Amino acid sequence: MGPSDYSYEYFNVTFPSEYVAQVEINRPKKLNAFIEQMWVNLGHIFRKLSTDPDVRVVILTAAGDRAFSAGLDVQAAAEGGNITDRSALDPARKATKLRRHIQEFQDDISAIERCEKPVIAVLHGVSYGLALDMTTCADIRICAKDTRFSVREVEIGLAADIRTLTRLPKANVPMSWIKEVALTARDFYADEALRVGFVSAVCETKAVALEKALEMSRLIASKSPIGVQSTKEIINFSRDHSTLDGLNYVKVWNAAMVQTKDVEDAMLSGLQKKKPEFAKL
Repeated sequence: MGPSDYSYEYFNVTFPSEYVAQVEINRPKKLNAFIEQMWVNLGHIFRKLSTDPDVRVVILTAAGDRAFSAGLDVQAAAEGGNITDRSALDPARKATKLRRHIQEFQDDISAIERCEKPVIAVLHGVSYGLALDMTTCADIRICAKDTRFSVREVEIGLAADIRTLTRLPKANVPMSWIKEVALTARDFYADEALRVGFVSAVCETKAVALEKALEMSRLIASKSPIGVQSTKEIINFSRDHSTLDGLNYVKVWNAAMVQTKDVEDAMLSGLQKKKPEFAKL
């Protein structure tokens, strides 16, 4: 696949280095706020990247200097009728319609986490609501010094229903802090996000953060794709299951995966002091 296979409205998909894809949200005049077509396209992009043999790592970023994303475009959502449905349908039928809509929305955002390849999110500027839903799905988060975060949904009378309230409690950050920022919808900034462990690095500017993500991506892409993708799968499974379940899963998984030629190639490269070349997956 190539760039022409990833032509989607509101997104720029580029390939800045071998085996590295960069997905850029592209609605900067609206602070990259999401309308429905955007999350549908995002789901399509990440499902395709998940099985693209020419991609081993994905960087998720956003266009413009002001915002990674201001979250859901509330005005567009209200005009679309899903939030403010005043039809004559009875409550159960309205609820069924809305439940299905939320499920589709969740599935498209969850495609980031379900992507077989590691995803590095690079945040900057305004990063509200859906920005956190998306980036809690990423494997690694780094941000620019100017990043301003908020779990925003209570401001519009909602509980966040896409990822944040489900994923933050599993992100190894303090539960008291999670509840505080979710209940108050207050802004928090890059230094606080680093202190609690929501991001793993803070960079001076967006450009520096992107360069750091690209450097990290090149390193990951140089490793065995069997080893990398297996590691992501096992970590995510173990996060959501007991220790015994995790051990059993990796036992069965590696009974197949250790039979790869990648293990031999990696071991020999260490002994021969040369860079290994791994087959596409």
